[in-house]
Amino acid sequence: MRQKPERWAAYAGVLAVVLWVVGIIVQESGNTPADGAPDAAYLTHVNDDTNTILTGGWIFMIGCLAFLVFAVVLRERLAEAEGGSRLFTNIAFVGAVATGAFGLLLPGPEIAAAISAEDISASTAAALSNLGDGFFVAAELSAILLMLGTGMVVLRSALMPKWWAWFGFVLAVVLAIGPIGWAGLIFGLPVWVLVTTFFLVRRAAAVPRPVAVGSN
Repeated sequence: MRQKPERWAAYAGVLAVVLWVVGIIVQESGNTPADGAPDAAYLTHVNDDTNTILTGGWIFMIGCLAFLVFAVVLRERLAEAEGGSRLFTNIAFVGAVATGAFGLLLPGPEIAAAISAEDISASTAAALSNLGDGFFVAAELSAILLMLGTGMVVLRSALMPKWWAWFGFVLAVVLAIGPIGWAGLIFGLPVWVLVTTFFLVRRAAAVPRPVAVGSN
């Protein structure tokens, strides 16, 4: 049977999703400029909502750290299920790490703008506030590897239901389509993490406790 810290580590995926949601809510509680807003609006935003930007971004990034812990747990379970060369396990793990890393970077530029709000121009504030979009797209594409790698292992093992592998494949297609890929990352990935966590925890609980060899 898995040791207690290892069992609790499986819940890191749930923690990640909770922190992502809380971080986004905090960030959106400020007066975030609408798309196409003038540069001056971004400068006003980073000046007036400094604490909101810093707090929300910090919470979101801690959520990304929790996601990386989830990625380690998932890799361990996938490796056990796949065996052999573990090709698809490694593909999934690389995708998860890249997704988490780009997620960590996502709020960084706006945080930098908020920290230096009194020393930057309106155009710089606007550029930094929108720079995170590039990291968002990178995280979106990286998640495709996570879906494909995990799905292939699931299809070849009894780690999770086969239908969950097909859900991941569909989500990978959505992530790959530019106009709708954002929805796959914002909505699809958190749902995938929560349900995958459920399957991992349920399977861990079903593993029988090894019989200890008694001593005289």
